[in-house]
Amino acid sequence: MLLSELLKDWPCTILQGSIRLNINGITESSKRVKEKYVFVAKKGVLADGTSFIEEAICNGAKTLVIDRTNIDLTHIPSNITVVLVPDSSLFISYGSAKLSGDPAEVLQIIGVTGTNGKTTVSHFIGQLLNKLGHKTAVIGTTGLYIDGKLMETIQDSMTTMPAEQFHPILRRCINQQVTHIVLEASSIGLSTNRLAHCPLTVGVFLNIGMDHYAEHGGRQPYIEAKKLLTSLADQLVINEDDEICRAIGGGMSETPIYFSSQHINGRQQQAPLFPNQGQHNEMNARAAICAVMALGYSLRAIRPHLSDLRLPTGRLEKYEEAGVEVYVDYAHTPDALQAVLQALSDRSRRLITVFGCGGERDREKRPQMGAVAAHYSSHVILTSDNPRKEDPSQIIIDILTGMAGFSTPIDILVDRHLAIQYAISQAQPGEIVLIAGKGHEQIQQIGNQTTHFCDMEEVKKSFISRNT
Repeated sequence: MLLSELLKDWPCTILQGSIRLNINGITESSKRVKEKYVFVAKKGVLADGTSFIEEAICNGAKTLVIDRTNIDLTHIPSNITVVLVPDSSLFISYGSAKLSGDPAEVLQIIGVTGTNGKTTVSHFIGQLLNKLGHKTAVIGTTGLYIDGKLMETIQDSMTTMPAEQFHPILRRCINQQVTHIVLEASSIGLSTNRLAHCPLTVGVFLNIGMDHYAEHGGRQPYIEAKKLLTSLADQLVINEDDEICRAIGGGMSETPIYFSSQHINGRQQQAPLFPNQGQHNEMNARAAICAVMALGYSLRAIRPHLSDLRLPTGRLEKYEEAGVEVYVDYAHTPDALQAVLQALSDRSRRLITVFGCGGERDREKRPQMGAVAAHYSSHVILTSDNPRKEDPSQIIIDILTGMAGFSTPIDILVDRHLAIQYAISQAQPGEIVLIAGKGHEQIQQIGNQTTHFCDMEEVKKSFISRNT
């Protein structure tokens, strides 16, 4: 595409150079720049793209896009085109869509947002659509799936990937005859405009709880980020049991489709549609059903396929050996941990819970998660999650402040490998072990190091050690 073609419908000022250039791609990462690429020097949370302009030019960038006027351009060669735009994050979203041929315009796309349950609901919707005869892709935390088959993992396990990666994936999906896309829409993805040029057929609001407050600067900015989904979607599906979601729905000019623990789209439905998987997964199933109904299907057409629904990897993922049931789950918020523990503790058996909290994330949720674990568990083993650059011991101290006053036995093993091994060694036949927080993740971040770590692999290795 000619740069002039890309810029013709976008407000901009050409600061130097020519727009009669052929361009081959667009990126905000200097490391991903290739010959004749547009490099968008976006200001990020940890780094400013303008610091990487020289590297981008060395790698082949012929066009630079900036959104600030206080940048020194004197060191930029005269044959490099420099474009000033009002908002670089919006521009990279627009440019990525344009260079991919606006693939979102020809797809049926369902976007799912919520503090908890996005991955499960996305996969449920994908499974139902596949059963109803549609070739469907699911894009989110656990990767890209087409008709239930994992095609590729997502770099850095991003819930909502950057626009420069997202739109080419949509184009590849179209080339493989995919007609429906289900995607996880995170608060970060929405607030940074990653989905700004992805019109949605349906937007789903699951719940709004405590998570990512630190990254957004507080609770209300987090809620406002979630609400951005309303401007992208033609039709909304909303959890009426969630007070904040209900308020969002009440402000819409067109009435959303509502679901709750008592009804689906206005029709009473108290009997479980996805039994024996906990109330949170019952609500996840109801959300998925309503999303498919928003596409024109009746509950009667959907119901025969509900028995085929399967939880995705790392969501109440079960392993059983020697009479011990072990569950690996991604629960990493107070609400999610409570939902999973409620589902497991209903079985009236001894329950051992292993969990920690992520570093450099919301500290306020740590004591809450400690209290939830102590309330529902027979025994709690505190350990590391992804401490990142925080002191793992300090994170555990924060969790412990919420556990005061409970008589639940607590052990502390900072090393997650040892904590899982200890939990398995302590469990007796008929008991349950929950390993919470990381779910599907295959890495652990400690300090500046990222190493391979999979909870389910550790569980299986622990049984081998137990049996020797």
